[in-house]
Amino acid sequence: MILELKNLTKMYDDENGVSNFNLTVERGEFITLLGPSGCGKTTTLNLIGGFLKADSGQVIMEGKDISGLPPESRKVSTVFQNYALFPHLNVLENVAYGIRFFMKYPKKKALSAAKEFVDLVGLSGYEKSNIGNLSGGQQQRVALARSIATGAEVLLLDEPLSNLDVALRTHLRRELKEIQRKTKTTMIYVTHDQEEGLSLSDRIVVMDKGLIVQIGRPKEIYYKPANLYVADFVGKSNFIEDEKGNQYILRPEDVNIRENPDGKYIIEEMVFLGHRTEYILRKGEEKVEVHLQGIRGNDFNIGANVDIEILFKSKLNS
Repeated sequence: MILELKNLTKMYDDENGVSNFNLTVERGEFITLLGPSGCGKTTTLNLIGGFLKADSGQVIMEGKDISGLPPESRKVSTVFQNYALFPHLNVLENVAYGIRFFMKYPKKKALSAAKEFVDLVGLSGYEKSNIGNLSGGQQQRVALARSIATGAEVLLLDEPLSNLDVALRTHLRRELKEIQRKTKTTMIYVTHDQEEGLSLSDRIVVMDKGLIVQIGRPKEIYYKPANLYVADFVGKSNFIEDEKGNQYILRPEDVNIRENPDGKYIIEEMVFLGHRTEYILRKGEEKVEVHLQGIRGNDFNIGANVDIEILFKSKLNS
């Protein structure tokens, strides 16, 4: 275990902040703090980084309580949402800055060491480029390289991909995970994007109103949500109830549609998205959302009567 947060609390008022936050992080783990805006994700990150002082609780790194240490005295580095790069320095100099500051290397040695991290993030050939001439994705890579180069034990990432377009964000999160595997860096990542959390994480911490709602591996969070909040926040969900009153979560992709002129459901809405087609089916007051993949998924028309086939459903505990 490299990091432990024990009863960590930071409240701004009665409703906003983080309360009694407990988490252990293993060395080399990729942890995602996932939740809506205002749930306490960034506050937690800032408490770990030392940018905020906790009201109570402890931040313990490698067995040592670092709660009272300033950011520069912690073996932690942060990639901010706005990247916080120096516009007057080129790519190599930006990466070398962190090495000089944290590792106390002389300038020439720091620049030499920085080259390895520039190559690591796929920016070989851009060493002398000005920051202002780089794309958003390239700037994000520079920020990542600078943070990793500091030799920090834990890397904190505060929604670093949120300013990028969808296609680039998807590409860079694959690269980020590959870099994390290569460097074996412990990363704690903040996002409200469920796909980022599911695709990147070893474990996900789902948060709501400053509290931990569930901690688990991505498949556990998705297929075995602790309650309605997690089920509704992570992915799209149908909620169904059997004759005994048991509640189940039914994911739209785990339902098939069968043609039947006398079917119990009527197709009320249809949205074609290319790779999949989304349907809303109605049976009286009950509505079921269904996602069908590929070309065969768009064979049904609005107003048609159909039946459904449930491929998988999971019981809700609460």
